[in-house]
Amino acid sequence: MSTDERTEFANAAKKMCQKHPDIKLLAIVVKKENVENHIRQDPNKLYNYMMGLLLMDEMSTKDTVTLVPDPRSVKVASGNSLHDYLQIQLWFVRNKKTILRTMPQDSKQCTAIQFADMFAGLVQSRFENAQKTDFEILVPHIKVKCLFCK
Repeated sequence: MSTDERTEFANAAKKMCQKHPDIKLLAIVVKKENVENHIRQDPNKLYNYMMGLLLMDEMSTKDTVTLVPDPRSVKVASGNSLHDYLQIQLWFVRNKKTILRTMPQDSKQCTAIQFADMFAGLVQSRFENAQKTDFEILVPHIKVKCLFCK
């Protein structure tokens, strides 16, 4: 997005969060250069782990969760899916009965994924390019976790 588009998006997302305080904007970032090489061999495993860290607290409070990921995030090289990883975490680590439904959709046809992509771009521009302005608009509504950032 251009700078003007990012600002417009941030302001619209802020208004949405103010109108609907039950909406939570969660983000997780990783400083890849601090991640050990053996972990980086299959980046989808790190992605799955990060998704668990980001979503598990919220997911574990629900009876049923529908996850709508982009199809690129579904399988890792080992054959274990994001769905299986998160369900295992819910049932065996958190001892919850939460049922996870996963419905992958292409971002071209899913406005929720488009929103998430634009939000991710805003977060990325803050952490990679140090562009704080648009990110700061949403700060009161964002919960950010940083992995390997030290």
